Amino acid sequence: MGGLSSEREISLISGNAILEAIKRKGLDGVGIDVDNNIASTLLKKEINLAFIALHGVYGEDGSIQGLLEYSKIPYTGPGVLGSALAYDKVKSKEIFKLSNIPTADYQVFYRSQRKNLKRAFDLPVVVKPSNQGSSIGISIVREEKEWEIAMDLAFSYAEEVLMEKFIEGKLLAIGMDGEQPMPIVHIRPKSVFYDYEAKYTSGKTEYTCPADLTLKETQSCQNTAINVYQVLRGNGTPRIDVILDSKGTPYVLEMNTIPGMTATSLLPMAAKQSGLEFDDLVIKILKSAQLDYEG
Repeated sequence: MGGLSSEREISLISGNAILEAIKRKGLDGVGIDVDNNIASTLLKKEINLAFIALHGVYGEDGSIQGLLEYSKIPYTGPGVLGSALAYDKVKSKEIFKLSNIPTADYQVFYRSQRKNLKRAFDLPVVVKPSNQGSSIGISIVREEKEWEIAMDLAFSYAEEVLMEKFIEGKLLAIGMDGEQPMPIVHIRPKSVFYDYEAKYTSGKTEYTCPADLTLKETQSCQNTAINVYQVLRGNGTPRIDVILDSKGTPYVLEMNTIPGMTATSLLPMAAKQSGLEFDDLVIKILKSAQLDYEG
């Protein structure tokens, strides 16, 4: 937990909540705040199994997974490739398009071409860094005067920036138990945008679980989530976020391979609706730990 990314604070909250649950279940657990000495720390702590609550860069992008593979320590979440693909928003979009999975039309910009940005879509659009989580660096651009500001913000976090056509609809989160979807959560932020504050501040967002959807809408969202899980090589309990438009099409935003485990987090909310309390969810995730390479 912890680590070196912009999501360090949330990672520590998730990690400590998980550690407390592990100890309540009578298991021997230790919290590791990841720094540049993580390789030697793993050796000293004699870890048998790793529960990854390391959000952001180095935690969700395949980096820590690769180190754990070398160390032969089974870990939770997807493997190296699955983590890397899901974390890179541009590569995810490319795979969704190739796999005929609904996702918003998009355009990619590069910092090296910063002085010559020609937008292919009319406003509104969504601008986001290609490799950040927790809505960090994301903007909804509705007016021309907001365009440059949004691009500057996104480029401050990444060399590569993704712009998507804005899709009006219901923001839904679909937690996965392996390839089995959990009850769907409908997210309704009280602000205009489901930003960092809306995600992690109690009372800033309303949640409904299970979401008030028709059977057809539910099945469409669940089938799409299963497809995403498969094409991005999911494992354990990732969360797939979609926007369900007025025609009933679930447009995929991303697969979050290490969902938050805080008091306001969506995965524990969905698990509880399906009869799984927080501590039991932690153990279930722990049991999904594996190595990609068994040699």
